[in-house]
Amino acid sequence: MELRHLRYFVTLAEELHFGKAAEKLQIAQPPLSQQIRQLEAELGFELFHRTKRNVQLTQAGQVFLSEVQQILQQLQQAIQIGQQTSRGEVGKLVVGFVSSSAYNILPDILKEYRNRVPGVSLELHELTTDQQLDWLREGRMDVGFIRPPVDDHKFSWETIFQESLMVALPETHELANQSHISLTSLANEAFISFPRKLAPGVYDLIISLCQQSGFSPNVVQEAIQMQTIISIVAAEIGVAVVPASLQNLQRTGVIYKHIEEHTPKVAIAMIWRSSETSPTVQKFLEIVRDKPATTDNIMKVKY
Repeated sequence: MELRHLRYFVTLAEELHFGKAAEKLQIAQPPLSQQIRQLEAELGFELFHRTKRNVQLTQAGQVFLSEVQQILQQLQQAIQIGQQTSRGEVGKLVVGFVSSSAYNILPDILKEYRNRVPGVSLELHELTTDQQLDWLREGRMDVGFIRPPVDDHKFSWETIFQESLMVALPETHELANQSHISLTSLANEAFISFPRKLAPGVYDLIISLCQQSGFSPNVVQEAIQMQTIISIVAAEIGVAVVPASLQNLQRTGVIYKHIEEHTPKVAIAMIWRSSETSPTVQKFLEIVRDKPATTDNIMKVKY
């Protein structure tokens, strides 16, 4: 028994006329009659009562029709789900992100992805860069947003966003009225920072900028998350050099100032396993790459 036999049977059962059914199936009437008789022979029971004037389903044919229609409907659903899966439009995607990305690109990316691929369940985890690398290695995560660089050939990554660095100060700080702040004026300040292992690229850049200004920062407190760093600044424990998008984190007691010296921008990169073949992941990468550029977005460069 072949699938076409079932489709021939259903069409004839709907039309109850060999000529009309054959026309609908775009085949000649004699081959249709032959295929139906072959199906009945294989099944071991008659599907139709045939007379010169009409064609009627037998009782067995009526029951068989109901079951076959369900089978064909399930088959169509299976085909549709298979097609959606092959296009990365169904399933589950586990996404990691550094906390600072929640204040710049991440909300727009997730909104765009949800609008375009509503059939995929998103599982989000706020993780540091080093935690995301561990999760990717362990297969616990599919794609992430990190602070580059990453020197591991197991991963592929693309820079998708760049932004300037700024100084976060307590609003009561003596430099609070200045529009721009020179790093040299912070030489004697207490600094709030994050441990180097969490994002070595950004950490080394900040330390290097301070050293170029003639001092090594006196780090009096470390915190894992950027919002925690800002809260500690609000408590007047110290100052911090942070990505500019942290301005979007509205925190009473903190003000942000541009740095007077020219400073390199810091990046956010999208990262995934180099061996990744999942259509769901590939669809996510495609949507992120297709997203229209904003003021701070840059050309995507694959490493």
